[in-house]
Amino acid sequence: MDIAPLPRRTFLRGAAGLAVAGAAGLVLPSAAHAAGEPRIYSCAEWGARPPADVLTTLDHPANRILIHHIASANSTDYSLAHAFQVARDDQHDHIDNNGWSDTGQHFTVSRGGYRLEGRHGSLDALRGRTTMIQGAHCPGQNTNAIGIENEGLYTSVEPPEAQWASLVVFCAYICRQYGIPVEEIKGHRDFYNTECPGDRLYAKLPQLRREVAKALV
Repeated sequence: MDIAPLPRRTFLRGAAGLAVAGAAGLVLPSAAHAAGEPRIYSCAEWGARPPADVLTTLDHPANRILIHHIASANSTDYSLAHAFQVARDDQHDHIDNNGWSDTGQHFTVSRGGYRLEGRHGSLDALRGRTTMIQGAHCPGQNTNAIGIENEGLYTSVEPPEAQWASLVVFCAYICRQYGIPVEEIKGHRDFYNTECPGDRLYAKLPQLRREVAKALV
């Protein structure tokens, strides 16, 4: 069972190794068609465990996006394999340590810019545009807001360019699918007493809204 008010985890992960900064196959704004779906890796593709409990599908679309950071190590491994491991680590933490049904957030963006489904069913719901999966990423927002976790810790540094560019593309797609106005791209701390998504990433949210708005034109 999901218990949304549980304290946010702050576990750190060590870097899995060095890799080139440009992730092969990454879809960035220059390569993403305005009306198309960016590449999003499903739970099945990154090897997710089945949910511990039945997840709730809500009969309405999302009306907000909440930006988070995982508060994990700022790894220099930008590979797809590392992104998959981040997703698996996150799910293990949320199920085994928090006692939640599945990964709390709907989606994750790795430091290499890879976009991954977090909570089972979130990708199909997003594609369908009329429903959403109830999350466990922020008390009071789990039935209306799409949670996006960004790998890393952004209290004193900004996210790498690949991650940032990927996040812009992703938010634009989610806004388009659900009809979410860019003004409703918010930070976790806007609705909960937390440092998330970190001072530096939070300070960039006005820029994120501007860039998403441009992508939607």
